[in-house]
Amino acid sequence: MKVEVWAIGKTSEPYLDTGIGIFEKRLKNYLPFTWVLLPNARVKSTDGNLLKQEEGKMVLAKLGSDDYLVLLDERGHQYSSVELARWLEQRLSAPGRRLVFLIGGAFGFSPEIYARANAQISLSRLTFSHQMVRLFFLEQLYRAMTILRNEPYHNE
Repeated sequence: MKVEVWAIGKTSEPYLDTGIGIFEKRLKNYLPFTWVLLPNARVKSTDGNLLKQEEGKMVLAKLGSDDYLVLLDERGHQYSSVELARWLEQRLSAPGRRLVFLIGGAFGFSPEIYARANAQISLSRLTFSHQMVRLFFLEQLYRAMTILRNEPYHNE
């Protein structure tokens, strides 16, 4: 199964892009992995609901019917790193074409995206910017893969 992480909009901080690039490269050694940047919604508005609606339409148009969509959402299920690795192992062996992790924009997800999602994961009870989550989540995916291979990256 292919694993893709989708994020809406470009990263504004160069240090985040550097970190993302490091983990993107590392992950490709473990699984068929793609980092996808989706464009910002083409709406001339600061209305968060309108932006979420447009982003949602864009995401739904790119998803296949057999894609497994996981939202990175503050209300999602929280895992330890080892638990996330076990969950990922189960998902990777399940049927389906792609496992898509979606990092939303600054205002979150539209109701249509929540309805389409197969799962939701929270990285913490703390709130992080949608740009910081990109780096944090890629590091956790990498950590999960090293846990599954019993490599020394994760200390328990």
